[in-house]
Amino acid sequence: MSETRRSAAALEVRGLDVYYGHSHALQGVDLTLDAGVFSVVGRNGMGKTTLCKAIMGLVPVSGGSIRVRGEDITRRPPAHIARLGVGYVPQGRRLWRSLSVDEHLRLAGGIRSGAWTVERIYDTFPRLAERKDHGGGQLSGGEQQMLAISRALLTNPQLLIMDEPTEGLAPVIVAQVEEMLLQLGEDGDMSVLVIEQNIGVATAISRNVAIMVNGRINRIIDSARLSADRELQRRLLGVGLHAELEPDIDVPNAGGDTKPAAQPARASGPIRIYVSNPTPPTRWSQPVPIGRIEAAARTLSTQVSRLDETARRKREPATGQASGPPAVLVVGTLDTKGTELRFIRDIIAETGLRTRLVDVSTSGKHTTCDVSAQEIALNHARGGSAVFGPDRGAAVTAMADAFANWIKRQGNIAGVIAAGGSGAASLAAPGMRTLPVGVPKLIISSVASGDVAPYVGPADITMMYSVTDVQGLNSISRAVLSNGANAIAGMVKARLDQREAKARAASVALPSVGITMFGVTTPAVQKIAADLRDDFECLVFHATGVGGRSMEKLVDSGQLAGVIDLTTTEICDLLMGGVFPATDDRFGAVIRTRLPYVGSVGALDMVNFGAPDTVPERYRGRKFHVHNPQVTLMRTTAEENERMGRWIGERLNQMDGPVRFFLPDGGVSALDARGQPFWDPEADAALFRTLERTVRATGNRQLIRVKQNINDPEFASIVVSAFRTLFGRAGARRRVAR
Repeated sequence: MSETRRSAAALEVRGLDVYYGHSHALQGVDLTLDAGVFSVVGRNGMGKTTLCKAIMGLVPVSGGSIRVRGEDITRRPPAHIARLGVGYVPQGRRLWRSLSVDEHLRLAGGIRSGAWTVERIYDTFPRLAERKDHGGGQLSGGEQQMLAISRALLTNPQLLIMDEPTEGLAPVIVAQVEEMLLQLGEDGDMSVLVIEQNIGVATAISRNVAIMVNGRINRIIDSARLSADRELQRRLLGVGLHAELEPDIDVPNAGGDTKPAAQPARASGPIRIYVSNPTPPTRWSQPVPIGRIEAAARTLSTQVSRLDETARRKREPATGQASGPPAVLVVGTLDTKGTELRFIRDIIAETGLRTRLVDVSTSGKHTTCDVSAQEIALNHARGGSAVFGPDRGAAVTAMADAFANWIKRQGNIAGVIAAGGSGAASLAAPGMRTLPVGVPKLIISSVASGDVAPYVGPADITMMYSVTDVQGLNSISRAVLSNGANAIAGMVKARLDQREAKARAASVALPSVGITMFGVTTPAVQKIAADLRDDFECLVFHATGVGGRSMEKLVDSGQLAGVIDLTTTEICDLLMGGVFPATDDRFGAVIRTRLPYVGSVGALDMVNFGAPDTVPERYRGRKFHVHNPQVTLMRTTAEENERMGRWIGERLNQMDGPVRFFLPDGGVSALDARGQPFWDPEADAALFRTLERTVRATGNRQLIRVKQNINDPEFASIVVSAFRTLFGRAGARRRVAR
């Protein structure tokens, strides 16, 4: 029975030994893959890639055997192994820069016939079809990985070996690769061995996971257990941890007679925390000097983390730069984009501006820069250990948070520029979004030709398409990166030149007020802006989700003196699933700043959708108005209005500043007027009644009913009068809220 099972196994490795000179890279590896998808994880330098190369015949095997579908392939030539039905996606992709996408695929398609054809590849990866005539060197990192996987699939293998398939990819591309691997496993036509460092991917695609340590398979563990047990991940896969790497580290069964070992008493006073070795060790590397380990340690005392004296002295020069002349930050992953980022830095420096080179890479490698990745990582709420982990997706998210926290503490930022792929954009954009509107922000990226909303958000970030991937300097990348560097330099210089003039004019400048508007509340906003324009600078924001966030970002940054939030329709889409939703932090900026606030229920009669066929099935049969072929409006019901009334009322109760909130009995939009499609007094009454029951009225916080429709001139005049009263008469408070 055992022999029958073994002969049917997709892959069987027994006692495999591989040497590099005198270094024993693989030490008696035993591994069996019967069918489906199987993951192998481990730290760098543990032998994972060597295992792949040994199976493919790319490195000499010193001992043991390798069988595929029962056939011994040990020491066979790589071409023979490929013809037997073993496909390989190498780490680093290994594409030909001069061959087009289509040429790559046609070249691989003739090895073995089967279900995978070039046409099926283009159906599976539409992005490759769009770029079929582009060379391998012109593709982004995600596109290159798609092509490397496709090239292997076109050999129609029985066994597919993938070495780090998600390395360096953006989370959205990682999700696509993960979904494809799951589909391959479910189809059953192909077995897949995946070498992976992303624990989330490894445990999602495979029922069991093999953990490789120092050239051996340390254990095979259930994916669910590994995914849920963070402590186990730390012990088995944490960088710089070596205490529990022997094969017998499984926890003993409960109820055994073995007594637990006595735990040493916890020392009182400050505790030394060793985040990681400065250089991740392998079995071939030299020991890290104790002085470097000590310098990287932190001291923990009464729950307050601080650098020890050695590390503090090392950081003093970089910290001191935060108080000097304004500087342009050049941000990116210096471990992979160092040449390109220094190219940008040098061009900016040649214009006479001061620069700071900031590393946000997550590999843990040390680079020459002004602000190191290790220093940035210490700004994470859980310290550097939260950033430099085995799960790349989690590491990128943590580093982005750390960079955002770091950049908030800097007081001399003249501008920020970043360059790279989707990963670099994801790392830099959250920090850029924390900066005030007006500070120049530029991202050069291969993702800038697509949907940039996740990166830009409510901020004034400029994105420039890199044309070629930001991978090496060539005639195209030099031109694009030069344009970007000179663009940020020009923006910064113009802003610095204008600063003095603005300071002189500040004493006579008008205070700014933010006003929210939708198409169906435009007449009211126009009347309000016209009445205020002599005394206020009126900034109008289109209430399309990002519009409300943009206004509140200016509130948070101190650039608005007051708010007339006439159109709160983004709440409809947030609660009912429309296409222009607010976030849960809607009204949060006003709550935090206590700014004078005048609000209303503008366009709360409608939920916004796209074309009629995009309306969710659950809303079929409701009252709709087709605004144009691409915009369909749905009338809100009394029940939905009650829900919105409670949501808004609870947030109005949190506002401690002066608040006036108006309820127009004559309708909340141009469509909600007598004789118009959305006229529904009962639904409006439900909204107003719920607000009146929810809001706790005080002398500072008042709900006011008026008889008019929201677009009637009388309603606008009442709003203007209330705002002037809250803010103070114009002549007494002429100032800029900056």
